[in-house]
Amino acid sequence: MFKRRIKLVAPAVLVAAVTLIHSLTAVADTLDDIKSRGKMIVAIDPTFAPYEYTDANNAIAGYDPAIMGAVAKHLGVTIEYQRMAFSGIIPGLLAHSFDVEGSALNVTAERAKRLMYTVPVSKTVNGALVRSDFTVKSASTPEQILKSFNETLKAKGLAPIQLLTVDSVDQTVAALMTRRADFVFDDLTVLAGVVKQNPGKVKQTGELGPSQWIAWATRPDDTRLNKAISDQIIAMKKSGELAKLQKANLGVTFDTPSSDFIPAQ
Repeated sequence: MFKRRIKLVAPAVLVAAVTLIHSLTAVADTLDDIKSRGKMIVAIDPTFAPYEYTDANNAIAGYDPAIMGAVAKHLGVTIEYQRMAFSGIIPGLLAHSFDVEGSALNVTAERAKRLMYTVPVSKTVNGALVRSDFTVKSASTPEQILKSFNETLKAKGLAPIQLLTVDSVDQTVAALMTRRADFVFDDLTVLAGVVKQNPGKVKQTGELGPSQWIAWATRPDDTRLNKAISDQIIAMKKSGELAKLQKANLGVTFDTPSSDFIPAQ
């Protein structure tokens, strides 16, 4: 007659086994998943030219995809883009719906509480666009001119600057060239595109007002993936490739930081 043998496991051994399983699971992360499948799934809203947009062949193009392509090449993987509205990107990232987001994000202290930013790839800052015959005294800057002008208006009790509303960039340029407007105030990357399309007619006067860095984001626990992306961006910065892509896509270049770029609360 056979007796059924029952193997008993001591509680301490069982706890150790469970701990080992959790440890092995924790080792695998998004970067491992990407390399294992040979593909990086990137969410993007391709409606923000020149950073990311859809070209004539319905392909994802722009400054961010150019850098992301270099990151994927460095990792030895391909990219699968998931197109979605910008409002759904951060919730989707935190819900693990894709690996990383590839749309330009302004770096803010509030977002930094929920996300982990890569090192910046650009920045958003406003500037003024003027006619090419507009001259500025060498001892002045556009910001000083505007401040002085506002003080003059206030001292004389005059009305504030009159704003001219238009529906397109072309109408903006037309208003400027026909002298209906004295200057155009917008993001430098937008103005750079206008200068490129109107050579010799208009020029930029430099940065005006506050700025914010632009970066991508990963989930806070994806430290290895974030570092892999950031390291590649830093390498492109050092080699000069990042500046070339900025010039080609944005029309301007920015000296982006490699650390300490999250603004204070």
